[in-house]
Amino acid sequence: VQLQASGGGLVQAGGSLRLSCVASGRTFSSYAMGWFRQAPGKEREFVAAISRSGGITIDADSAKGRFTISRDNAKNTVYLQMNSLKPEDTAVYYCARSYSSPATSKPNEYDYWGQGTLVTVSS
Repeated sequence: VQLQASGGGLVQAGGSLRLSCVASGRTFSSYAMGWFRQAPGKEREFVAAISRSGGITIDADSAKGRFTISRDNAKNTVYLQMNSLKPEDTAVYYCARSYSSPATSKPNEYDYWGQGTLVTVSS
């Protein structure tokens, strides 16, 4: 399984970005997916997760009301729409596949990780 994240970039505070993560293989719809991020000098932290069908999502407190996770199983893609971005959202964002159901925030319940995409929010 390969996960390819994209969509990162430089944006001003208050702006928006949409991250995408495309998964290889035919079993995408059988797994929950999640997004994590890692800021310089900090540990990786959970951002959002979504169940196999997309009917259940969970968000970190930092993401609530600003970020939305979604998925398109026909396209093997999970998205993270990020609005009202803040400088503290600056990080490398990683998508990952989880073997847990329906969705989880625990990184040790994810078995495949993408390479990450850098999001930089300027003040």
